[in-house]
Amino acid sequence: MRVSLVARVVAFTLIVLLSTDRSTVLAAETKEFILENGLKVLLVEVPKAPVVTVQIWYKVGSRNEVMGRAGLSHMLEHMMFKGTPKHPKGAFSRTIRKNGGNDNAFTSQDYTAYFENLAADRVELALALEADRLRGLLLDEKEFQLERDVVKEERRLRTEDDPQSFLVESLFAQAFLMHPYHWPIIGWFPDLDAMTREDLKRHYDAYYVPNNATLIVAGDIKADTLLPTITRLFASIPKRPLPSQQVVAEPEQRGERRIVVKRDAQLPFVMAGYRAPNYTEADSYPLTILESILSQGKSSRLYRSLVYEQKAALAAGAEYSLLQADPELFYFYAVVAPGRKVEDVEQALYREIEKLQAAPPTAQELQRAKNQVEASYVFGQDSNFRQAMLLGQAETVGAGWRHAGQFLERLHGVTAEDVQRVARRYFVSDARTVGILIPTPPQQSASASEVP
Repeated sequence: MRVSLVARVVAFTLIVLLSTDRSTVLAAETKEFILENGLKVLLVEVPKAPVVTVQIWYKVGSRNEVMGRAGLSHMLEHMMFKGTPKHPKGAFSRTIRKNGGNDNAFTSQDYTAYFENLAADRVELALALEADRLRGLLLDEKEFQLERDVVKEERRLRTEDDPQSFLVESLFAQAFLMHPYHWPIIGWFPDLDAMTREDLKRHYDAYYVPNNATLIVAGDIKADTLLPTITRLFASIPKRPLPSQQVVAEPEQRGERRIVVKRDAQLPFVMAGYRAPNYTEADSYPLTILESILSQGKSSRLYRSLVYEQKAALAAGAEYSLLQADPELFYFYAVVAPGRKVEDVEQALYREIEKLQAAPPTAQELQRAKNQVEASYVFGQDSNFRQAMLLGQAETVGAGWRHAGQFLERLHGVTAEDVQRVARRYFVSDARTVGILIPTPPQQSASASEVP
């Protein structure tokens, strides 16, 4: 027992030292440059291993789409691998693999990003390939038709045939009636069917411009040596005026919303979402700690109560991210255990929320939550890729890459009373959107409500 206590003290001390050190070091390692065409360049010198990650982040995601064309940003991500006049279809990834690297891309509500991980002496290769497809992407009609079928199949596998994912999508559509977080990143089938090559071309021309992008290179590099190469490859790409972004503010919710989805599934699934602030508000930091108290690990309140003690759920947790361009959802979920009633599990989730509203977390809970968030943050930075991801996400959603160095400092200031206060402020029944998944036999599988 004494050894365990000493181990915990040593671990906590190490986390605090590392968190302070890494916040300082990350800021010192990162050098920012802005080319004349508006391209922001972040170079992170990490010489501990002869490898690099190259990432380019575009400020365009599903929130930049319009009704009737949901999924446009994600479709364009797919088409970015279909070739340029200089590098035909498949050549991009094939060239990276031949040089011992790997590459991929991802689209979110707020951004689209592309990356290559490879040996440090091949960094110019990745940069040249990214500059080439920023300058002259081919959008072939035949390739578009083929790739649209690929995306539709992806939707079938990841959403239509995954009942829990389908419920998450439905919940967001109900929670955001006017804001573009309403539609899914991958798009709906009617929108994909209506999409044209001309839609993609307009999207590419509007958003894939240097003054809407951040290029990040992290790893065994010298910023002063690499910058001239980047300038040579990217500076000649002209900037263009960006589309005006007039995101409709979601009106205040005045009453609980509920959606029931009936699909072929093994077990019922319960979700409850509440709109919560993003990084622009101080409350986002106690909300981050609150998420950890409720859902991080088997000692968290939700797991301990619903899964271990009550045996009402097979899994339970919460999700929240403060790094969103606009306020999003803080949501809770539980997989209902066999033989247990859905309504009982739903009420069990609310009781855990009410406990935090009635009394602040203990000092031990608060410190453990801070340790968990800090440890995840600090040890994640051991990877070049994760460092670049952290900088890219913060920069692209509008927080700025320096947010990465300020994050832990802001968390340190969170008090138990702050956690209780935000629980009372945001988790109210009239602002709640509830989603319930009810399993049905395969032949009766259907949604109980239409997603607008």
